[in-house]
Amino acid sequence: MGNTFGHLFRITTWGESHGGGVGVVIDGCPPRLPLTEADIQPDLDRRRPGQSPLVSPRQESDTVQILSGTFEGLTLGTPIAMWVRNEDARPDAYNEMATKFRPSHADYTYQAKYGFRNWQGGGRTSARETVGRVAAGAVARKLLRVQYGVEVLAYVSQVRDLTAVVDNERVAAEQIESNPVRCPDPEAAARMAALIEQTRRAGDTVGGFVQGLARGVPPGWGDPVFDRLEADLAKAMLSLPACRGFEIGSGFSSVLMTGREHNDAFTVRDGVVRTVTNRSGGIQGGISNGEMIWFRVAFKPVATVMHEQATVDVNLQPTTLRGRGRHDPCVLPRAVPIVQAMTALVLADHALRHRAQCG
Repeated sequence: MGNTFGHLFRITTWGESHGGGVGVVIDGCPPRLPLTEADIQPDLDRRRPGQSPLVSPRQESDTVQILSGTFEGLTLGTPIAMWVRNEDARPDAYNEMATKFRPSHADYTYQAKYGFRNWQGGGRTSARETVGRVAAGAVARKLLRVQYGVEVLAYVSQVRDLTAVVDNERVAAEQIESNPVRCPDPEAAARMAALIEQTRRAGDTVGGFVQGLARGVPPGWGDPVFDRLEADLAKAMLSLPACRGFEIGSGFSSVLMTGREHNDAFTVRDGVVRTVTNRSGGIQGGISNGEMIWFRVAFKPVATVMHEQATVDVNLQPTTLRGRGRHDPCVLPRAVPIVQAMTALVLADHALRHRAQCG
């Protein structure tokens, strides 16, 4: 069903926002990969709420525990189960949502589908579900780094109309993590932080773009037609809460070019086929070509705003609803490790699929 993602490197996430906890089961991770909680916790720390004034003030340590699948610090090749306890759940903040549908949330659609829903923080529709994705993504990222030399990064490239100037070929994790916005352009990051704080004080929200990168991906990963590498990346990103768009390489700007302007000419450097430009975003015909994979993910403004809005109740009567609880004024800083995780999950899956098919 819809809680499972991947083919050979396969994950299933579980848990609700204000339940006992959230977690993930990974199936298909190869054996003998060095793995402990210390490999996973840093990425969860980057995703957790309460880490700066720019994100939700919910206080969760998000301490991960590996329940199965490892022995003496190595993966066994068996299912890896991990979980994080919910420590700061406040379901009473959502009592009014038991009978009223929040505008632009999944309240009404879940009610329409199931005839029943967990109204405490949105249940499975909450971004807290992504804890399991990030934990699994940390495993996938280590697998990619150790066995294939692949580096996966993401950063905030735009908040509303404020755009960063970044060299994707040279940007480093240390630059991204140098500020709470997770934008490696210090000047743009300062302006973005001020905008997010201004928006938070106004009881409103703001969106923008996260840039995703994968460096060192060899040529040949991906499959034809329905399992194209960029199609799987698109599905991974569009499955994220608040995501509204995905573009790879030149993306939508390619419509302004001619074919001659857009084509990536081939050359040979040090006996290796390379492209002179990389408007394809490192993928051609659904298969990686050895260049850096780069793409952008668009996130809408968070749907919960601290203002009265028109809605209807479960009896389909008109009413109003004001936002309650603890929410991000902008998802982008915490979306960075989530985009990074989903990228790693897709690439790890395709790495294993390529090895199984082509040796």
